[in-house]
Amino acid sequence: MAAALAAGAASPPSPYLLNARVIPRPLTPGDVTLYNLPASTEYSGGLNTLGIGTPAYLEVDVTTNTAYVATITNITWALTTRPIASQAVLTANTFPTNLPVYLPSDRLVYQVAPVAGRMVLRPDMTGQYTVTATISTTSGKTNASVNLNGEKYMGVEVCASCHSGSPAPDIYPSWLTTGHASIFTEGIDGLLGGGYNQSCIKCHTTGYDTNASALADDGFYSMAQKTGWTFPTVLASTNYASMPSTWPNDLQGLANITCENCHGPGYDHANTYGQTNAPGWPFLDVSYTVGTCEQCHDSPPTEAYGTQWYASSHAVTTTVPTTSKSAQYCVRCHTPYGFINVVSNMAAGNTNVTTSNTTYAAIGCQTCHEPHGLTVPANDSHLIRVMASATFGDGTVITNGGEGNLCMNCHHSRDGSAVTNVANYPKGLPTWAGGSSFGPHDGVQGDMIEGINAITYGLVLPSSAHRYSVANACVGCHMQTIATNDPGFLLSGGHTFEMSYNVVNNGVTNKVDQVAVCNQCHGQITTFNFPVEDYNGDGVIQGVQTEVQLMLNQLSALLPNSSGVVDGTVKTSLSVTTNWTTAQLNAAYNWQYVANDGSLGVHNAPFATALLKASIANLTGITVPGGLPDAWEIQYFGSITNANGAPDADPAGDGVPNWLKYALGLNPLVAGLSVPGGVVYANGNSLGGSTNNIQIYTAADVTFNTVAGRTYQVQEVTSLSGGWQNVGNPIVATNTASMSYLTPTVGNMQQFFRVVSP
Repeated sequence: MAAALAAGAASPPSPYLLNARVIPRPLTPGDVTLYNLPASTEYSGGLNTLGIGTPAYLEVDVTTNTAYVATITNITWALTTRPIASQAVLTANTFPTNLPVYLPSDRLVYQVAPVAGRMVLRPDMTGQYTVTATISTTSGKTNASVNLNGEKYMGVEVCASCHSGSPAPDIYPSWLTTGHASIFTEGIDGLLGGGYNQSCIKCHTTGYDTNASALADDGFYSMAQKTGWTFPTVLASTNYASMPSTWPNDLQGLANITCENCHGPGYDHANTYGQTNAPGWPFLDVSYTVGTCEQCHDSPPTEAYGTQWYASSHAVTTTVPTTSKSAQYCVRCHTPYGFINVVSNMAAGNTNVTTSNTTYAAIGCQTCHEPHGLTVPANDSHLIRVMASATFGDGTVITNGGEGNLCMNCHHSRDGSAVTNVANYPKGLPTWAGGSSFGPHDGVQGDMIEGINAITYGLVLPSSAHRYSVANACVGCHMQTIATNDPGFLLSGGHTFEMSYNVVNNGVTNKVDQVAVCNQCHGQITTFNFPVEDYNGDGVIQGVQTEVQLMLNQLSALLPNSSGVVDGTVKTSLSVTTNWTTAQLNAAYNWQYVANDGSLGVHNAPFATALLKASIANLTGITVPGGLPDAWEIQYFGSITNANGAPDADPAGDGVPNWLKYALGLNPLVAGLSVPGGVVYANGNSLGGSTNNIQIYTAADVTFNTVAGRTYQVQEVTSLSGGWQNVGNPIVATNTASMSYLTPTVGNMQQFFRVVSP
């Protein structure tokens, strides 16, 4: 429960941002290993409902703002409520000070209070316990509290008595089909191989706590002690069936990973069922935090799913927005509560769903996996919540993604149709269900892979075969298996969803791409930025990501800056306003589309580059990268792909390229007039004739071929009867190539140029 400074107390400058809370912290096998805790340390899912005698690792979390934290002088802990006759007490917590707040997302806003920030409570009987921490500061005091339930385990058969049909949620039958329901049974019956042993059952049973204080919790270990059951010396098919199964000694009901592993022991939940006035009912946790899963799945190398998740962006998903009107649409992907609500309704046939629950939690295990087996496709051992299809913002329904359909339910532009967005934005009309904003939403990976919902200018654009050839789409690459001896293990692949990782050597950070999954199709590449073709038309085949970035740069230079001026500068973001032209809005949408995809062409290079080419062509009238305007090409050469129309081509045979004739407004098929000392281009038949019409420009671009080591001098003259004058300093060629020299011209006066090599 969060708390703010008590009203009326003297305080630092408003607002006071202490934001204190008391929570039971999860503790995982990974924590025990990483922070060198004793091997006997009991794990915890961080539930508010816990077994009698098992620990609640309580901590006071406060804001990361150091100015406010510095005002804390003391924290006083108190067990303000407990069952009658309970002798439970709060004891000191010996965790190391470098053990951080549990969730990576919470670490962005919270830290453990630096003064007496942690304590431990072990409930000693069933009932409710309230723990209050009083945080004293130089500006006053504030209280933060948490309610806990101490309970006994009942076994899955008790759960099944209500949860096998109405009126309670019908969960038990589907749970029976999951791996959780049979992992222990298969293990001791020998179906998992000879390596199954006593150490496995700490996670494969319900309520396994060997601490003496927990013997009253009636969990698996406690019940095994009461019944005299021991782990079998021989793994045989009759082992599970021979275990005690009669109430009150139902050891079978505590075997396997059952309801109470994740929801907490259910003694009061079961015994007060139907008592509508029972205080605190249902006495169970229904939590989407990853702690319930990570108490087992954070134990690499074998159980590395949770450990990998820590390195994922899902672990620190943004919390913005959570209070605005648009939050009901945003939370469908930015919180597990919203996502689960939407996909559950979709599975029931209700597609028009919004949610008002804006409670924040990171995108964790239960967001994507349905642990009870509900809504899960047949034979899906991964318990994926939804994988039949994904509906994109423009209404397109995707069914070819396999397991990746789950990802694409969020990883597409949720801002509606591209065409509608561009059409409505300048009019101030809604561009998507939540309001009016410009451009595709972040995370358009699904759209990019499928090659849809962008501004195509009515063209049929090429698209990569990735959407068909990569099994399970996103999952096929981003969740590739990384060997445990690979330096990128736990940093890439799997549930990190990362395709690369960083290595620091001598203070220098280098990115390593995990290209193994690409090698099966693309050969032995070593980086995602491998050369494919000259997409940007500069005559050099560079890496695909380099090519796409250069095209993004080129397109951004054609768009207005934040002041609304097209200044020719490369931009890393766009400040789109409603007064941009339609052509600019179309191009801006595509620029954001490619940029927001984040892969720089890797997901779908043909489509990404075609979008950028089409956008550049629409703004400039130049379809062929590096070419001349389409209209000019078609006028003189009949086609934009005619080789005679290339910028450096000389179809008239007079030694001057097309680009210069275009700049001077001359016919490229007509040779110019040759005179002593150089070539002069005129529109008329003779230099001095009445039909002559030489255009005057404020600058001239003189291009000439050079030989390394030679010196060249640009010269000019205003009349061919006059003497040539040097322009600028002599130029020493450093290589054999074509050189371009830009020189100013005299206003309203014709000038002629030549290049001499003394």
